[in-house]
Formats: sequence, C-alpha cells, structure tokens
Amino acid sequence: MRKKIAAVAASVALVSVSAGTAVAAENIDLSGKTVEFVIPFSESGGSAKWANFYAPLLSEALPGNPTIVVKFMPGAGSTKGANWFQEQSYADTGGTLIFGSSGSTQFPYLLNDPRVKYEYGDWNVVLASGTGGVAFLPPDLAAKMNGLDASGLQDTEFIWGSQGATRLDLVPLLAWKMLGMSVDPVFGIKGRGDGRLMFERGEANIDYQTSSAYLKSVVPLVENGQAVPMMSWGALDDAGNIVRDPTFPDMPTFKEVCETTPGCETSGEAWEAWKAFFIAGFPAQKMVFLPNGADAAAIQTYTDAFNTVLARDDFAEISAARLGVYPQMTGAAASEALKLATEVNDTAKAFVIDWLAADYGVSLN
Repeated sequence: MRKKIAAVAASVALVSVSAGTAVAAENIDLSGKTVEFVIPFSESGGSAKWANFYAPLLSEALPGNPTIVVKFMPGAGSTKGANWFQEQSYADTGGTLIFGSSGSTQFPYLLNDPRVKYEYGDWNVVLASGTGGVAFLPPDLAAKMNGLDASGLQDTEFIWGSQGATRLDLVPLLAWKMLGMSVDPVFGIKGRGDGRLMFERGEANIDYQTSSAYLKSVVPLVENGQAVPMMSWGALDDAGNIVRDPTFPDMPTFKEVCETTPGCETSGEAWEAWKAFFIAGFPAQKMVFLPNGADAAAIQTYTDAFNTVLARDDFAEISAARLGVYPQMTGAAASEALKLATEVNDTAKAFVIDWLAADYGVSLN
C-alpha cells in the first residue's frame, strides 16, 4: 500500500496529466451528438459541482464539440446509479455516456455491500480527481473547542445528515467517534448538499463537505458567520503521511485535532482503519468512466480530451477556485489511482465492518 501511495503521489504532486500508454487508434468523432454525464447523486453536492465544472471544458475538447449534459440519478447513496451504469454497454451508447463515481460509490464496493451489483473492473477510467473534505460547526459549538482540543464537544448531542454508514460518510463518522463526540446521523439523504441544507436550516448542528462543495457553498456561510471550520481530513505526502490539505493550508487536519484531544490516538486499529478508508475515498475520490466494452478509440478520445483540458493555460487557476488544489489524473496515473481507491486491507475492512454492526446495526454479511 505504501508503494502504491508513493507512486500515485509522486506522479501527481501537481495538477497533472499522464498521457498513459499510446493507443494506435483514431479518435472518434462526436459531432452533433449529446453526451450524458451521469452523476449518481443529487444536484446540490460536490459531485454535481465537479461534473458541472468539467462538462463545458470537455465539450470544447472532444472531437466534434458534442453537447455535454449532466444527468443526476440519486438513490441509495449512489448505488442506484452505479448499478444502472453497470447494465450499460459501450456498444449501445457509442461514446455518448460517461459516469462519475465518488467515494460513496467506492465504499459499498469495498465493504461487499449486498446492494452492490457493479464491478469497477468492467469500467474504463479516463479521469481521476483527488479532493479533500472539511468538517464545520455552528459558531456557538465551535467556541467549545480549546484550540485543537475537541474534548469540549464531547458533552454535545450532534445531529448530522448522512447518506449512509457504508458511504464516504464513514470517514467523518469514525473521526468523530475517535474524538469522543456523540453524533447521531440521520441516514438516507440523497447527497452531501442535502446535508448542508439541513445544517443551514438548523436541522443539523454538524456537517462536512468535500472541497468543491465547501468552496462553493460553505465558504459563504463562514464569511457571514453561520459556520466555523473544525478541521480538514488532510492530504497525503509522497510517503503516504497525512499532511495539511493544500487547498486549506491554514486549517488543522483531523490527525492534528486527534493528537491534541485526550483519548484520541493516531495509532492502533481505529486510526489505521480511518486512514485506509480516507486513502480509498479522497486521493482519487471522483472518477470518470466509459461503460463496459469501450474500445481503444473511445478511451483514447476521452483521455486526449481530458489531457487537453488539463493542459489549458488557465486550468490551474480556474480549477483551484472551483475544485481546490488537487491532482487530476489521466492514463496510467488514473489507472493506478483507481487501484488505490478500490483496495483496502483486510484488517481495516474487518474493523469497519465490526464497528458499523456494533454502532449502527449495519450487517454486511
């Protein structure tokens, strides 16, 4: 795992492009066509903002400049849309269908959730996007923290809108548990944007958002005094260590908060499980796929188009404002990132499965 982390981190230390292995195939022409970019979440979350950022840029870069339409298919924490995509074939869509997954799609797959009917090995990755995440609180509760020490929050009953315990949300759930916080999740929301709306309406008193959604929708709340950032999840350095998120360099990481909070340990089973799932869920958190059966020409066409987008003179500036400062990977780097995102060691997996059963009555047998 450490070797894989180092290989991916080294290849994407900057917002980067990996052309991958050259493919002897002509690019397909999409003139006059409409490409559906299916997102298995609601329109208000980070995946929506990520897809809507890329859609017009991809339209400009693809041969024939097809119209890119972002289509939302929420349900079962993204499992509904992913199961639907598994049933699609390139032969039936001819390059006019792409799918955007997220960590909430990866985690049920990793945990052998019985609702999962999809297989990542059947799909063809053409872009992998790293991201981060930020937890935040109302000002009155944020005032209970003593610097980075979160023990002052342990006497508060928190309500949180969650997509489900087997989704990407298990990263914050486990982090808050390790900090000794009592967080009661309201499961079943269709996207993280819906959780943010619960926070805004006062129906929840804690939340987290991935970086694109935080930048777009939570920073205004911070600026007008409705929210205070608690911590980021952090980022990985070349050696696989948790370091500060480059998008939020002035914000402490969960690791820093845990190290400062009595009773929270950055070693042992809980920490190793949290870190394993953080790695699976964030450094390659969002990915674009062509469906099963995509030929070399289609894969190369989309890879070339994303490479063109990433090579734009203004890409670093516009992506930092919308997505944050994270690697954007194609070709061989995207394939390696996919492996990192869909493999978790058995010890970490067993810990999480036991914890979910004990705390939330979730059975994955």
